[in-house]
Amino acid sequence: MFHIGRLSTVDLEEEITPEEVKSFLHQLFFFLKMRTNKTLLLDYDNSENQLFLEEERRMSHMGFRCLEITRWVICGLIGFLTGLIACMIDIAVEKLAGYKYLAVKQNIEKYTELGGLSISLILWAVLNSAFVMLGSLAVAFLEPIAAGSGIPQIKCFLNGVKIPRVVRLKTLVIKVFGVICSVAGGLAVGKEGPMIHSGAVVAAGVSQGRSTSLKKDFKIFEYFRRDTEKRDFVSAGAAAGVSAAFGAPVGGVLFSLEEGASFWNQLLTWRIFFASMVSTFTLNFFLSIYHGKPGQLSSPGLINFGRFDSDVSSVFIVFRGVLGALFNIINYWLTIFRIRYIHRPCLQVMEAMLVAAVTATVSFAMIYFSNDCQPLGQDNTEEYPLQLFCADGEYNSMATAFFNTPERSVRSLFHNPPGTYNPVTLGVFTLAYFALAVWTYGLTVSAGVFIPSLLIGAAWGRLFGILLSFIASSQSIWADPGKYALIGAAAQLGGIVRMTLSLTVILVEATGNVTYGFPIMLVLMTAKIVGDYFIEGLYDVHIKLQSVPFLHWDAPPTSHWLTAREVMSSPVTCFNRVEKVGRIVDVLSNTSTNHNGFPVVSDTTENDEPGKICGLILRSQLIVLLKHKVFVERASSRLSQRKLQLKDFRDAYPRFPPIQSIHVSQDERECMMDLTEFMNPTPYTVPQETSLPRVFKLFRALGLRHLVVVDNENRVVGLVTRKDLARYHVGKDGLEELHLAQT
Repeated sequence: MFHIGRLSTVDLEEEITPEEVKSFLHQLFFFLKMRTNKTLLLDYDNSENQLFLEEERRMSHMGFRCLEITRWVICGLIGFLTGLIACMIDIAVEKLAGYKYLAVKQNIEKYTELGGLSISLILWAVLNSAFVMLGSLAVAFLEPIAAGSGIPQIKCFLNGVKIPRVVRLKTLVIKVFGVICSVAGGLAVGKEGPMIHSGAVVAAGVSQGRSTSLKKDFKIFEYFRRDTEKRDFVSAGAAAGVSAAFGAPVGGVLFSLEEGASFWNQLLTWRIFFASMVSTFTLNFFLSIYHGKPGQLSSPGLINFGRFDSDVSSVFIVFRGVLGALFNIINYWLTIFRIRYIHRPCLQVMEAMLVAAVTATVSFAMIYFSNDCQPLGQDNTEEYPLQLFCADGEYNSMATAFFNTPERSVRSLFHNPPGTYNPVTLGVFTLAYFALAVWTYGLTVSAGVFIPSLLIGAAWGRLFGILLSFIASSQSIWADPGKYALIGAAAQLGGIVRMTLSLTVILVEATGNVTYGFPIMLVLMTAKIVGDYFIEGLYDVHIKLQSVPFLHWDAPPTSHWLTAREVMSSPVTCFNRVEKVGRIVDVLSNTSTNHNGFPVVSDTTENDEPGKICGLILRSQLIVLLKHKVFVERASSRLSQRKLQLKDFRDAYPRFPPIQSIHVSQDERECMMDLTEFMNPTPYTVPQETSLPRVFKLFRALGLRHLVVVDNENRVVGLVTRKDLARYHVGKDGLEELHLAQT
């Protein structure tokens, strides 16, 4: 039982309004979820114990040069494999979607003359539902972490939060299979977000030189088997995924820096750029072979926006941050509804199939009732033109947007000549697709939000361009509507995900024209400013819904009045330099605390006062020591001849065995364990009076997992972790903290 305290800005002795109660309960829901979350954290601060220092000091200058070369080789492998996966996804989606649309097109043409188009509708809905059912079944029952785009999870990983199973081989397989089924199933999704997740999984696996899922160790890259090195390679994998999706190597680097990576260094920039370049080249090379044009590496990536001519010197800036904020707000409450009521796998699969069927029904109805007929030209680029009720030599313009993959629809909105769409068609399509995209994102399928956002923005951007030409007295002064489609697409995507610099470069690289850099940047900045006034970006919203201790760039404003004394957790479980094995086993087996870091102190005094800090040791290190029976008595009696090395810890990484799997006899419990050689003798410490922003900066800049708080005599008085910092956030009335005190 818990006694609910109060918010720091609310006095319970005063009268509380219903709005304050609602806000309090809402915060309580997320706080309790976070405190009971079993999510672990990553150790991005190397433990510089004696074993580590001895290995580093033995290594020559040439050894370090070889390690640096190996890092470049690994980044090249990451880019190559990510490009191959992107190529496979692109070909599979193209083939499956082509077969589906061809079958539905032939059926529609048949029953347009004979009557009974309802059969065509049923066929379309069944095919969509079948594809989506396969992808959703795989995600819901085999690997739920493969749902969505995966970008929020990768952001958490790079921030220092260990999301379970996020970089497993099984996750990659289900992710690739799921996104193929989702896109082929006609959902309002894209395959670009999952490509980022796929690249990250590839990086996490390749850099370790083994597969823990397949239980196969290639005995290579063993030096990189720690969280710090894996983090850098995962950053490269995420950038390679962006590069393969959009053909934007520089944009991939900037995406990894702006949206993904929480820690950065200059050397990492060039390695990530190299991985992105290799990824783009690999994709284009194999796609050119597949299309029978070897050597013609003209396709920028999975999304080929084509090249725009640069005849527009200025583009009118459209404010669409509000529309992006509306998308995020609706999706936020829809996701909360799913968390509460649609949490069983069978219900999740049924919802995904329902959305697929509704998407087909809405698309068919829009095409059926549309009378926007356009002539088929000699240079017609429509992939699946539908005549339906149009005259001979004409096609239904609404079908160009709905009866196609989202990528091809975006291209048609960008490049089709003026007059291809009428305003009513674009307006109805924008509203319908906006609703479908909001409903779709968050389903238990592998799917991204990049392309749906671009498609929505391209539609209303082109509509805006057409309306401008109607309003103006002279139509010649206005640019091609396709230019407004590009700017609208950028504004819509920026309003949803709040990317600025990286998205600008991605679109510039994808279009092949730097002329649009300034207007795109201006629109993205405006969309971000307007959208941030209402709600956070979509990825930040879903990170919040996962209730993980994610640390943003800066500490909450007005938090200088808090010190480490108020933030820290105490009392702290500490170990002595030479500790009894039985006590170590009991502490590690205590499921109520489940601590992962323990200060090592000098022997406590007779008054049971805390000892002076001597070092810090991790749960994973203690488990390896217990597994290998590194006891003082065994060393003195020469029962253990081999000295424990760093290789023993790397072999156990990252899936350290649970304490319950390690057998310790009653006699062994009485033995002693010397932690001096294995603990980090120089952990980061702060005085009790250190302000919260300073503590926050240490965590954020150094990638800390634990920060020891000491008094004036260097005695341990508390320990700060990410969950302690995550309690504080900015509310409507300023800095707020939710107190939970056990009675």
